[in-house]
Amino acid sequence: MVCRSRMISCGSYLPENILTNAKLAEMVDTSDEWIEQRTGISQRHIALDNETTSDMAIKAALRALDKASLKGADIDVIVLATTTPDTTFPATAVTVQDKIGMGDHGFAFDVQAVCSGFLYALSVADNFIRLGQAKRALVIGAEKFSNLVDWNDRTTCVLFGDGAGAVILEANEGAVGDISDRGVLSTHLHSEGAQRGLLCTDGGPGSTATTGHVVMNGKEVFRHAVTRMSEVVLEALEENNLTASDINWLVPHQANKRIIDSTAQKLKLNSEQVIVTVGKHGNTSAASIPLALTDAVESGKIKEGDLLLMEAMGGGLTWASALVRW
Repeated sequence: MVCRSRMISCGSYLPENILTNAKLAEMVDTSDEWIEQRTGISQRHIALDNETTSDMAIKAALRALDKASLKGADIDVIVLATTTPDTTFPATAVTVQDKIGMGDHGFAFDVQAVCSGFLYALSVADNFIRLGQAKRALVIGAEKFSNLVDWNDRTTCVLFGDGAGAVILEANEGAVGDISDRGVLSTHLHSEGAQRGLLCTDGGPGSTATTGHVVMNGKEVFRHAVTRMSEVVLEALEENNLTASDINWLVPHQANKRIIDSTAQKLKLNSEQVIVTVGKHGNTSAASIPLALTDAVESGKIKEGDLLLMEAMGGGLTWASALVRW
């Protein structure tokens, strides 16, 4: 039976180590004012050397499970979005599967779409549930992006941080076709490989046998981000016969405050309808949206029945959106 997947809980984790703009200015030629004006970021969390992507993912997952009063054995599938896996193989998701006590029940794997990764993972998990191949899914975005950053490059090192966020999806067989029912209403994924050089790393296991560092054409990425994210947001609204006025909250990828503001302006949303955490988290890539979502839910902003529009763009170029009734 086809059914809708409902978000029943979320959880997050941020490393204790905080790197402020002031501290960063001691490491590279920059300033708090320069970073704030261009990005809206004031600080970011940086994982310890011995703190892995899976460590952060596990903590976020356990918090989401606890809020839902579930155990690892209650999960059928883990889809983990990351660009910074613990190892080239196996997938970081199988480490999470082991550590949360899921055992050999179900299956777990990673997806890689950089900053769009969480929405890609959400789409995959949602389809498993819609097709009846899983009853509960754990969707995680987790990144130790600080390991990919060239800390001598002020154009990129000021942007990124580490962290993890997770949501649990559960089959809701009674919610099919009604826009008022809770759950994932639709997901929309895109990519354009011809633009892959705009945001990438300069290495990898199949080319240089290294992880490489982040390389970005900031001006072009900004231009594509504003255009593509606006397009994919409108696609989600049109698919569901809605308008921007129907949206309670925009939960965007937290890359740059100027990009977030530009997208909101195109949709004619006021600032009170936009979840913004980039100032305190920085750009955490695939962890960005679930971190922002959890922050908004725990602060009481997002309430049951609210209509959420999530959107992101990342290296690839990839871009995506999801419409969710919380």
